[in-house]
Amino acid sequence: MTVNKIVSKTTTSKVTTPRAAVNKPAIDADVANTTVSTPEADAASSVEGFDLNSHDYYINRELSHLQFNYRVLRQTVDENHPLLNRMMFCCIFSSNMDEFFEIRVAGLKHQIKYGRETVGPDGLTPDQVLEKIDTITHAFVDEQYRVLNEELIPALQRENIRFLRRREWSDKQTEWVANYFEKEILPVINPIGLDPSHPFPRLVNKSLNFIVELEGKDAFGRETGMGIVPAPRSLPRMVRLPDEICDGGDNLVFLSSIIHNHTDSLFPGMVVKGCYQFRLTRNADLVLAHDDMEDLASALRGELLSRRFGDAVRLEVADNCPEELVSFLLKEFGLSERELYRVRGPVNLTRLMNLGAVINRNDLVYPSFTPGIPKTLNSKQDIFEAVRQKDILLLHPYQSFTPVVDLLRQAAKDPSVAAIKQTLYRSGADSEIVVALVDAARRGKEVTVVIELRARFDEAENLELASRLQEAGVVVVYGVVGYKTHAKMILIVRREEGGFKRYVHLGTGNYHAGNARLYTDYSFMTCDEALTKDVHKIFQQLTGMGKALKIKKLYHAPFTLHSKMMELIEREATNAEEGKTAYILIKVNSLTDPKIMKALLKASQAGVKIELVIRGICCLRPGIPGVSENITVRSVIGRFLEHTRVYYFENDGNPEVYGASADWMVRNLVHRVETCFPIEDKKLSLRVKNELETYLKDNCQSWLLQSDGGYTQIQPEEGEERICVQQTLLETLSAV
Repeated sequence: MTVNKIVSKTTTSKVTTPRAAVNKPAIDADVANTTVSTPEADAASSVEGFDLNSHDYYINRELSHLQFNYRVLRQTVDENHPLLNRMMFCCIFSSNMDEFFEIRVAGLKHQIKYGRETVGPDGLTPDQVLEKIDTITHAFVDEQYRVLNEELIPALQRENIRFLRRREWSDKQTEWVANYFEKEILPVINPIGLDPSHPFPRLVNKSLNFIVELEGKDAFGRETGMGIVPAPRSLPRMVRLPDEICDGGDNLVFLSSIIHNHTDSLFPGMVVKGCYQFRLTRNADLVLAHDDMEDLASALRGELLSRRFGDAVRLEVADNCPEELVSFLLKEFGLSERELYRVRGPVNLTRLMNLGAVINRNDLVYPSFTPGIPKTLNSKQDIFEAVRQKDILLLHPYQSFTPVVDLLRQAAKDPSVAAIKQTLYRSGADSEIVVALVDAARRGKEVTVVIELRARFDEAENLELASRLQEAGVVVVYGVVGYKTHAKMILIVRREEGGFKRYVHLGTGNYHAGNARLYTDYSFMTCDEALTKDVHKIFQQLTGMGKALKIKKLYHAPFTLHSKMMELIEREATNAEEGKTAYILIKVNSLTDPKIMKALLKASQAGVKIELVIRGICCLRPGIPGVSENITVRSVIGRFLEHTRVYYFENDGNPEVYGASADWMVRNLVHRVETCFPIEDKKLSLRVKNELETYLKDNCQSWLLQSDGGYTQIQPEEGEERICVQQTLLETLSAV
């Protein structure tokens, strides 16, 4: 189905607001229509007693996930982004879709294969969801390659950045490419002719490959007619040609073009009738059997070896590949036409993410900036003294992540520090955080690190990290089997006058300095006695064994966080019913928990105004008369990845503000170790509210979720001031 056909079948009402005009992007409205009919009419007739379990009030999780990916894709045509950043969004979309197939589609197929189908609040079965995914993803991929070929590549050419096709190579360029192939590719490439003694090779997940149509007999008299050429994964997917053989600008050739041009030399004496790119996506989810597992690290190492060769879930091929070869590949991988994606260009766009580094065009990317540092830290080298004076709140990337690193560096060198405890989910084995922890251990301090090995696609790096820390004398534990440790905590125990004093850092993100320049997250540092004691108790639970300890200020999953959120939502509903002020403002990455959603619907019916800023998946339909008419949901997509988790509850004029590591998903609230911390300092809590309200004013990067499940992008009206929340925060908090 073409994009235009999808659009023509879609009708959605436009939203009007006092400050913004709304633009409905073309392709996405049909994506989340997960029910046969729109629920407004039915809902309006059941205001008094509606069924909270009705499928009409919820959106399918996977289809909402696809909506987020499409919002990312739309950034490729937004000329407010610099050109290379638009290209980056095209690559990010590919990366997101890869993971969607590797995990989400693979999971649905697994349910069907083993007869374990589950149905969510939206009522769709796995088969129904896969059917919708088929239509949507094919349209999205077609749109992606249309944008790449008709908008991005021509725009790059206007900037003298050219991807040269083989027919465009000059004689000098052809000679240079031939030498490059001879020296850099031929020694590591491994062509495979298919015959009874050379069966179809087991291809690695997401690797670039070529299927080659051959004619003639080889030296042994074999006449198979077909070969496979896996592209070496160690080689760059783009090669920049030397300036001296070009006419100016940046001139690049794809690795696929170089291999394609020299396929004859890989099968000497044979006639190459055709050579076509293809790429296979496999199930990449890890399944660990907890019952018979003795060592998590050893079990994980074993599973990582099998991830590269999981069940096939998607086949991408060049759009000019002959039908008989496509049919051969589909049969070989056990896939149907539904899982086939014909593409007009490179099949591995994710590998083009380093384009900016290859060509070094700073004029075509966002300008660099210097993250800000609060005055309380700027004027004091002693971070412990600064934290003793007042709680410190940082908003990355607008404010620097360096104080968090400096906290650990100072703790490592401070002779008064006796112990350091930290959770690590994603950090990198060579990060400054890890260097500080290693230094502390070597100086004789008691250092304990809880590493979550099962951070998806970072498992191998986390295993390496664990080994490095253990070699330095750090006590490393892997949390609790069956519950991912997703909490972001640092605890430092320091000997001071009067005894030991605790200092903590709590975050909404992770301890990866690189991500802290790209992800929006809060960092909170305090020495509050009750709060730091709570963190100490959570570490005790993670490293030891015993009953859940009583905790005063923190709320943590899987024990108290979910019930506390329910309690706070219900309190706002009660306040509204009693005529008191009631308001909920939440910023998370995803909302899928059925109980939380039902509580929000009840609060909406009670008259509570609920504003949700949800970057990705949202399974709750807002704006249904009599049901969710008091709920608005917006998603912000921009230069930085929105990642903060913040909860604001009005509480009849005595607002409560929380930062958290947890999204409002079942996996976070029930199956993970998460923390939620109060921000009690009135200046800091007011600051958080003001920053959240800036998101509600954004009229450039915000998308409003409609009751039909589609999103509309808010745009400023003619003559209206443009308000971009990320730019506003950048100007307010960074040192620029």
